[in-house]
Amino acid sequence: MIVLYLILLAVIQAVTEFLPVSSLGHLGVVEHFLGMEQDAGLLVESMLHLGTAAAIIFLYRNELKRLLLEAVGMLMDAIGNLNLYIHNRRTGNHLKYARIVTGSYRKFAALLLVSMIPTALLGISSRRLAVLAGASPICQGIGFLISGIILLVTDLNNSGGEKGPREASWDSAMWIGICQGLSVFPGISRLGLTVCAALLCGYSRKFALLFSIFMSLPAVIGAFFTEIGYFGAASMTVGMIFASIFAMLLAGVAGCLVIRFMVQLVQKTKFRYFAVYSFAIGVIVLLCNYAF
Repeated sequence: MIVLYLILLAVIQAVTEFLPVSSLGHLGVVEHFLGMEQDAGLLVESMLHLGTAAAIIFLYRNELKRLLLEAVGMLMDAIGNLNLYIHNRRTGNHLKYARIVTGSYRKFAALLLVSMIPTALLGISSRRLAVLAGASPICQGIGFLISGIILLVTDLNNSGGEKGPREASWDSAMWIGICQGLSVFPGISRLGLTVCAALLCGYSRKFALLFSIFMSLPAVIGAFFTEIGYFGAASMTVGMIFASIFAMLLAGVAGCLVIRFMVQLVQKTKFRYFAVYSFAIGVIVLLCNYAF
């Protein structure tokens, strides 16, 4: 029975993680109505997200490798400029500094780094509140409704532009990072919120989606390390630990199978349809909470 349950969660995670609907909200609702303990649920959710993150790394390994190399290159150029500054101060020379951000991929990497700052600050500061909200179906239902409103407004506003990495501004990356930080609350779609923010900033839909997917990786890995303490919780059993690892593997495999299709679906589908779905799920969750 537990195997079927984990397969269900892995499929839900793999499908909803790459759609503008909250994967965390879906997992929380299923876990609540199936009676899963919150500590175990948080660990399983973290492992499921780690599984889909591994799928992203595998499928986009070439792009991520280049972004990582560009990030290392920026760090080396920054260190070189610091040494050059010290040299100029000591000798009175006026040697020119290297330009740190050059080219599309390096700008892309820099934008991702900038977006991580507000995400980390909000994620750490609001973690306890997010855990409390995750235990409440009412909060989850409201989160789905909020996601629906944001998706509908973005769609009706015909948001989006032609901006790529070169044209994107630093303040837009900060704004998108703030939106990702707010998506720690269940029911609020991380992909939906960040893509909508990117579209409102004039990003092209393709770049907005890619930016949202890549910026999720540091957040997911960071969230895993904040939840890793649950492995040592008194209520944690060896069976649950192995079940969590199994769930991660299932989510990774399922993610590899559906990512490309889901990304294409989001690129081509109007957000109003996802908004209607979010409204429907939100209303159902709220009604079920009061009915049962």
